Amino acid sequence: MTTIRLTAAQAMMKYLAVQMTEDGEPFLAGVWAIFGHGNVAGIGEALYAEREMITTFRGHNEQTMCHAAIAYAKQSGRRRAMAVTSSIGPGATNMVTAAALAHVNRLPLLLIPGDVFANRGPDPVLQQVEDFSDGTISVNDCFRPVSRYFDRIMRPEQLLTALPRAFRTMTDPAECGPVCLAFCQDVQAEAYDFPESFFEPKVWRIRRPYPDPVELAAVVNLLRAAEKPVIVAGGGVHFSGATDALQAFAETHQIPVVESQAGKSALAWDHPMNLGPVGVTGSSSANVTCAEADLVLGVGTRFQDFTTGSWNLFRNPARKLVSLNVAAYDAMKHGAEPLCCDAQVGLEMLSEALNETRFAGPSPALKADWFAAVDPLTAAPEGNELPTDQQVIGAVQRASGPDTVVMCAAGTMPGELHKLWKAPRPGAYHMEYGFSCMGYEIAGAIGIKMAEPDRDVVCMIGDGSYMMANSELATAVMLGLKITLVLTDNRGFGCINRLQMSAGGEEFNNLLDHTEHANRSNIDFAAHAASMGAAAVHVASIAELEAALERAKQAAGPFVVVIDTDPYPSSEPGGHWWDVAVPEVSSRDEVMEARAAYEAQLKIRAGG
Repeated sequence: MTTIRLTAAQAMMKYLAVQMTEDGEPFLAGVWAIFGHGNVAGIGEALYAEREMITTFRGHNEQTMCHAAIAYAKQSGRRRAMAVTSSIGPGATNMVTAAALAHVNRLPLLLIPGDVFANRGPDPVLQQVEDFSDGTISVNDCFRPVSRYFDRIMRPEQLLTALPRAFRTMTDPAECGPVCLAFCQDVQAEAYDFPESFFEPKVWRIRRPYPDPVELAAVVNLLRAAEKPVIVAGGGVHFSGATDALQAFAETHQIPVVESQAGKSALAWDHPMNLGPVGVTGSSSANVTCAEADLVLGVGTRFQDFTTGSWNLFRNPARKLVSLNVAAYDAMKHGAEPLCCDAQVGLEMLSEALNETRFAGPSPALKADWFAAVDPLTAAPEGNELPTDQQVIGAVQRASGPDTVVMCAAGTMPGELHKLWKAPRPGAYHMEYGFSCMGYEIAGAIGIKMAEPDRDVVCMIGDGSYMMANSELATAVMLGLKITLVLTDNRGFGCINRLQMSAGGEEFNNLLDHTEHANRSNIDFAAHAASMGAAAVHVASIAELEAALERAKQAAGPFVVVIDTDPYPSSEPGGHWWDVAVPEVSSRDEVMEARAAYEAQLKIRAGG
């Protein structure tokens, strides 16, 4: 056996560089890195040595570097991914939130945090958290519950098994998620005679599992017996590349489709089978259909509470639940009849088995009534009143084109975009709502643009999220990435303020005007963005916003448009109840009234 002597870090990077997709591209599109004492000497030197084979990107925060990597993987349909490395200590723990985000959304992400010394010679090292009862623990053990695969590299030769396991996890559609390889810093620098065969290029094929014949037959029988079926399209439709199969299935059998946040844009907004967004932030057309459905066919969905209206949406007493999902964990949820397989394969085989079975199809009036209710909300205002988020969305929609990707993550905008944005094609809508992580937006826009450089990426972000994580705007400037940020300033956390009020609470600690402070907040967001190198402008009206968005199309790099908005209005049409527990006891009459309404909804869910 021919060997090559390398440090463990050198071996890791050499291996990473030759793991390929079926399309002949490296599976890892690069490594994001912030160096510290726990990774600069070993991993840093190894990345430099492999700089011609694998690109290293430098960000400004470990969490947001991960967000960029996650967005890249999502926009790539999980066909490619990125790695992120940090030092031991706070650099590592900064990545835990992002690991949870990737875990919730079933997205590939390779995390390589530095770790303690395996030989324990300098124990405790700088930034080491010591467990008083377990000498094997380091802060990286925080990654265990939010990783699909976790390993601690304490010997160089462990890479021979750990790295293939990591890639198996990231490329397995059923197990896909974040991988954490905690890399002891002394081991990074330790040499070993690795087999040369370990570094031969390897192609990782994304499998398409076929359904079990018994499960397929059971689901076919349920569909044939149904009268009013509905399809809930989730993110798995996109990851499978099953948008065409979904369209063909819905058209052939005349079954209406509703879309979760992750599934939105699976069908074009104006497709007659697409009844729009479902659930808490859903449309009346989708939610009425789901309430009446006697069979709900989930395709690639986790059936999150926002999708199901906290399981209060599917009210037909005769309702059957079917879950077509590549992951058995999701396929078996809530007593669903499982069809555990790839979404594209499953839809095609279901269609073949159903043959000429056709249902009544949705009434065109449902969508017509929905758009009649919400289209006025996005129209430009006639007066000089403070704009609403809906009117901002309308302006961005009018400025968008077929290549626009609108993205967001948390706050008011996700709900309004789910309801109001008209996505013309698959991949035109990118929402991180599985973990609803504030601060994902700017870094996520970077990842999307890196995945699809020819797309027009528009990031919708509130002032709260911007304040949480804005430093990667400087990274976008450094990388020369053209992204457009529409920053809506409602002076606080407007979404949660409305939720607080709806639960009977007094406005408190959400909007800045209802927060205790010595000095009034007065942030010039446009000046702040400009200080990091972005082109930035503050606009005073929807008309000025539309003019600025036209200017943004000619920008060479990041363009930021700031607009003040009203924190109170939200889209009343559509939507559904969401289970947010209201206190049983309170001195406020408003809370007790909200509690009574809450208990009434609980009775409905319980069938009372």
